[in-house]
Amino acid sequence: MKHTRILAALLGVVTLLTTSCGVGDKIGSVSMSVVGITGSGVVDLKGLGGTLQLKVTANYTSGKQIDETNFVTYTVTAQGTDDGNVPLSSPPQTLTINKTGMITAVAPAVCTWVNLGTLQSPSWAFTGDYMIVATYRGFSSNPVFIPVASAASSGANTNGQCGPS
Repeated sequence: MKHTRILAALLGVVTLLTTSCGVGDKIGSVSMSVVGITGSGVVDLKGLGGTLQLKVTANYTSGKQIDETNFVTYTVTAQGTDDGNVPLSSPPQTLTINKTGMITAVAPAVCTWVNLGTLQSPSWAFTGDYMIVATYRGFSSNPVFIPVASAASSGANTNGQCGPS
Protein backbone atom coordinates (compact mmCIF):
# COMPACT_ATOMS: atom_id res chain seq x y z
CA MET A 1 0.00 0.00 0.00
CA LYS A 2 2.85 2.40 0.84
CA HIS A 3 4.55 1.68 -2.50
CA THR A 4 1.30 2.43 -4.34
CA ARG A 5 1.05 5.87 -2.71
CA ILE A 6 4.67 6.68 -3.52
CA LEU A 7 4.19 5.53 -7.11
CA ALA A 8 0.98 7.59 -7.44
CA ALA A 9 2.72 10.68 -6.06
CA LEU A 10 5.69 10.18 -8.40
CA LEU A 11 3.37 9.78 -11.40
CA GLY A 12 1.53 12.96 -10.35
CA VAL A 13 4.79 14.94 -10.27
CA VAL A 14 5.88 13.56 -13.65
CA THR A 15 2.47 14.47 -15.12
CA LEU A 16 2.73 18.05 -13.83
CA LEU A 17 6.25 18.44 -15.24
CA THR A 18 5.42 17.03 -18.67
CA THR A 19 2.25 19.10 -19.14
CA SER A 20 3.92 22.34 -18.02
CA CYS A 21 1.19 22.70 -15.43
CA GLY A 22 2.45 24.74 -12.55
CA VAL A 23 4.78 26.76 -14.78
CA GLY A 24 3.71 30.42 -14.71
CA ASP A 25 2.61 31.90 -18.02
CA LYS A 26 2.04 35.56 -17.36
CA ILE A 27 0.73 38.44 -19.43
CA GLY A 28 3.65 40.48 -20.68
CA SER A 29 1.71 43.15 -22.54
CA VAL A 30 -1.58 44.07 -24.20
CA SER A 31 -1.75 45.37 -27.77
CA MET A 32 -4.58 46.94 -29.75
CA SER A 33 -5.13 47.46 -33.47
CA VAL A 34 -7.88 48.51 -35.87
CA VAL A 35 -9.09 45.53 -37.92
CA GLY A 36 -8.87 45.78 -41.70
CA ILE A 37 -6.52 48.75 -42.02
CA THR A 38 -4.46 48.13 -45.16
CA GLY A 39 -2.52 50.07 -47.75
CA SER A 40 -1.56 53.49 -46.41
CA GLY A 41 -2.66 52.52 -42.91
CA VAL A 42 -4.90 55.60 -42.61
CA VAL A 43 -7.55 55.16 -39.94
CA ASP A 44 -10.72 57.16 -40.59
CA LEU A 45 -14.20 56.81 -39.07
CA LYS A 46 -16.29 57.77 -42.12
CA GLY A 47 -19.93 58.87 -42.24
CA LEU A 48 -22.65 58.87 -39.59
CA GLY A 49 -23.14 55.23 -38.65
CA GLY A 50 -19.69 54.34 -39.97
CA THR A 51 -17.84 51.71 -37.95
CA LEU A 52 -14.36 50.49 -37.13
CA GLN A 53 -13.54 47.29 -35.24
CA LEU A 54 -10.80 47.13 -32.60
CA LYS A 55 -8.88 43.98 -31.70
CA VAL A 56 -7.14 43.65 -28.34
CA THR A 57 -4.58 40.91 -27.78
CA ALA A 58 -3.04 39.73 -24.50
CA ASN A 59 0.58 38.78 -25.18
CA TYR A 60 1.90 36.15 -22.77
CA THR A 61 5.52 35.61 -21.75
CA SER A 62 5.43 32.16 -23.41
CA GLY A 63 4.67 33.78 -26.78
CA LYS A 64 1.01 32.80 -26.68
CA GLN A 65 -1.44 35.49 -27.85
CA ILE A 66 -5.11 35.52 -26.90
CA ASP A 67 -7.84 37.79 -28.29
CA GLU A 68 -9.35 39.58 -25.26
CA THR A 69 -11.32 42.22 -27.22
CA ASN A 70 -14.60 41.48 -25.43
CA PHE A 71 -13.08 41.53 -21.94
CA VAL A 72 -11.26 44.87 -21.78
CA THR A 73 -12.21 48.30 -20.53
CA TYR A 74 -11.92 51.04 -23.14
CA THR A 75 -10.98 54.63 -22.29
CA VAL A 76 -11.73 57.25 -24.97
CA THR A 77 -10.23 60.74 -24.81
CA ALA A 78 -11.15 63.56 -27.22
CA GLN A 79 -8.09 65.46 -28.45
CA GLY A 80 -7.94 68.59 -30.58
CA THR A 81 -10.64 70.22 -32.66
CA ASP A 82 -12.84 69.73 -35.68
CA ASP A 83 -12.05 71.52 -38.96
CA GLY A 84 -13.92 74.60 -37.66
CA ASN A 85 -11.57 74.80 -34.65
CA VAL A 86 -14.28 73.68 -32.20
CA PRO A 87 -13.08 71.33 -29.42
CA LEU A 88 -14.24 67.74 -29.93
CA SER A 89 -17.09 66.47 -27.77
CA SER A 90 -16.54 63.61 -25.38
CA PRO A 91 -18.26 60.29 -26.08
CA PRO A 92 -21.04 59.29 -26.30
CA GLN A 93 -21.24 62.31 -28.62
CA THR A 94 -19.55 61.97 -32.04
CA LEU A 95 -18.55 58.34 -31.45
CA THR A 96 -19.42 55.39 -29.25
CA ILE A 97 -17.53 52.20 -28.46
CA ASN A 98 -19.23 49.04 -27.25
CA LYS A 99 -17.87 46.14 -25.20
CA THR A 100 -16.94 44.20 -28.35
CA GLY A 101 -14.65 47.00 -29.54
CA MET A 102 -16.95 48.30 -32.27
CA ILE A 103 -16.57 52.06 -32.76
CA THR A 104 -19.56 53.85 -34.36
CA ALA A 105 -19.81 57.45 -35.59
CA VAL A 106 -22.89 59.14 -34.10
CA ALA A 107 -24.39 62.65 -33.98
CA PRO A 108 -23.23 65.32 -33.81
CA ALA A 109 -21.30 64.72 -37.03
CA VAL A 110 -17.82 66.24 -37.26
CA CYS A 111 -14.89 66.49 -39.60
CA THR A 112 -11.49 66.36 -37.92
CA TRP A 113 -9.62 66.63 -41.23
CA VAL A 114 -8.26 69.70 -43.02
CA ASN A 115 -6.88 69.89 -46.56
CA LEU A 116 -3.48 71.58 -46.49
CA GLY A 117 -3.10 71.17 -50.26
CA THR A 118 -5.40 72.13 -53.11
CA LEU A 119 -8.59 70.67 -54.56
CA GLN A 120 -6.57 69.14 -57.40
CA SER A 121 -3.78 67.86 -55.15
CA PRO A 122 -5.15 67.38 -51.62
CA SER A 123 -2.90 66.91 -48.62
CA TRP A 124 -5.00 65.83 -45.66
CA ALA A 125 -4.07 66.24 -42.00
CA PHE A 126 -6.25 65.78 -38.97
CA THR A 127 -6.88 68.54 -36.45
CA GLY A 128 -8.31 66.25 -33.79
CA ASP A 129 -8.87 62.62 -32.94
CA TYR A 130 -10.14 60.25 -30.30
CA MET A 131 -7.40 58.44 -28.41
CA ILE A 132 -8.51 54.96 -27.30
CA VAL A 133 -6.65 52.79 -24.78
CA ALA A 134 -7.71 49.30 -23.69
CA THR A 135 -7.04 47.98 -20.18
CA TYR A 136 -6.96 44.26 -19.36
CA ARG A 137 -5.95 42.80 -15.99
CA GLY A 138 -3.99 45.92 -15.06
CA PHE A 139 -2.18 46.21 -18.41
CA SER A 140 -2.81 49.16 -20.74
CA SER A 141 -2.54 48.80 -24.50
CA ASN A 142 -0.83 51.08 -26.96
CA PRO A 143 -3.11 54.02 -27.84
CA VAL A 144 -5.04 54.04 -31.11
CA PHE A 145 -5.92 57.44 -32.61
CA ILE A 146 -9.22 57.75 -34.52
CA PRO A 147 -9.86 60.84 -36.68
CA VAL A 148 -13.52 61.28 -37.67
CA ALA A 149 -15.07 62.14 -41.03
CA SER A 150 -18.77 61.87 -40.25
CA ALA A 151 -19.64 65.33 -41.65
CA ALA A 152 -18.79 67.06 -44.90
CA SER A 153 -16.14 69.71 -44.51
CA SER A 154 -17.09 73.30 -45.18
CA GLY A 155 -13.60 74.60 -45.90
CA ALA A 156 -12.94 76.51 -49.12
CA ASN A 157 -10.17 74.07 -49.96
CA THR A 158 -12.21 70.87 -49.52
CA ASN A 159 -15.09 70.95 -52.05
CA GLY A 160 -17.32 69.46 -49.37
CA GLN A 161 -15.03 66.50 -48.75
CA CYS A 162 -13.87 65.44 -45.33
CA GLY A 163 -10.60 63.57 -45.19
CA PRO A 164 -8.83 61.21 -47.53
CA SER A 165 -11.09 58.98 -49.58
